[in-house]
Amino acid sequence: MFYGRDAELKKLNEMYSSQHFEFAVIYGRRRVGKTTLIREFIKDKQAIFYAASESTASDNLLSLSRCINRSKTASVFTDFESALATVFEMATSQRLIFVIDEFPYLAGAYRGISSQMQILIDRYRDSSKLMLILCGSSMSFMENQVLGYQSPLYGRRTAQFKVLPFTFFESLPFFSSYEPIDKATLYGATGGIPEYLNKINLNKDVRDNIIDLFLTPSGNFFEEPSNLIKQELREPATYNVIIEAIASGASRLNEIATKCKIESNKCAKYLASLISLGLVSKEYPFGEVASKKSVYKLEDLMFRFWYRFVFTNMSAIVAGLGTAVYDSEVKEQLSAYMGFVFEEICKQWLFEQAKKSALPFFIGNIGRWWGTNPVTRTQEEIDIMASRKDEALFAECKWTNADVDVEVLYGLRQKSELFSFRENYLYIFAKKGFAGKLMKVAQGDNYVVLVDLHQMLDPSLPLKS
Repeated sequence: MFYGRDAELKKLNEMYSSQHFEFAVIYGRRRVGKTTLIREFIKDKQAIFYAASESTASDNLLSLSRCINRSKTASVFTDFESALATVFEMATSQRLIFVIDEFPYLAGAYRGISSQMQILIDRYRDSSKLMLILCGSSMSFMENQVLGYQSPLYGRRTAQFKVLPFTFFESLPFFSSYEPIDKATLYGATGGIPEYLNKINLNKDVRDNIIDLFLTPSGNFFEEPSNLIKQELREPATYNVIIEAIASGASRLNEIATKCKIESNKCAKYLASLISLGLVSKEYPFGEVASKKSVYKLEDLMFRFWYRFVFTNMSAIVAGLGTAVYDSEVKEQLSAYMGFVFEEICKQWLFEQAKKSALPFFIGNIGRWWGTNPVTRTQEEIDIMASRKDEALFAECKWTNADVDVEVLYGLRQKSELFSFRENYLYIFAKKGFAGKLMKVAQGDNYVVLVDLHQMLDPSLPLKS
């Protein structure tokens, strides 16, 4: 059953209704649901859907010819130019959608494809009713070779869609039968990737799902990230150790390079490739740009989980010790792992509140801050920070079984005073709940907001109780 992507479908249907030439570029990491989105969009419309293959130009031309011939009886085309021209010509008299899925494969097999499409777009743009969709999983290719300034297709697209994993809140229908903590944990393991979410067995608890999916040689995710790396990158062994280093806590360039025994300049190039795939991001303290304090983090939660718990235990898992790996490693480290995931969920919750205009001020950007306290000369860190003009929001996120006490608020207030905003709003997020003293302080202070995981999932619950 298709779920979500309402905004993308709405925009695609608006484009389809225009009856003019439209050109949409859809891209995102593998398994994120791009093809599913496209098929949902075209299911009741006249469309030619062509999935390019990682093969030769002649094989791709044959496949394309067969796709076109289902809509128009004709012999196999002798070249791509005549095949594409036929599609554009067909669309002069009818609304027609033409999809090329995995466009980077076709471009790799036949390098002139983008230039030929540019010529046809320019020729037919004013007379064609074609809706062209190019889709690809290689994000660097799609951003540089399709959307980029150097591309022959530059400036011709009428819309672009970077399809992202579901947020925690968008993922909730896949966790319908679980308690809030289990929902968050399963989200932290799957990263909101629709195909992964569909593999969760609602009749099993979190432990058994993780063992079955990750810690069993026949499990769906046992080799998933490794296989994706092999498909996208050369030197997969080098990328594996870099990702594993980040997953285990290394964050600065020199730290990652030292741990992987790679020269810093070479390590930076490998990291740039991972960033282009959307697997890693380079993070700066909130409010700073191009700071020397930059760090790297794994953007993909599923990769973070896999390299933290599976990659380092593969021999034991192959030997049939997956259950022991869970009980001795995953179970002990899961709470620490979920600390980062909970921060991401809290950020997502803040954006959900922003959509409802339920925050003290409009949030355009949000991030983490770290730096030196000029008074104590100690290093300080703020889990979440946002600001606008002379107002700021500071947040602390606590994934602990104990109720969060008032000392956390005092610490956050002290850190907020490192900045010179006129008004500081302090948010405390908790896995379970808050101690009575903290709740009493919050009730008397309009600048303090307490939110636990249950409240995030049930808007009817008051934020202060």
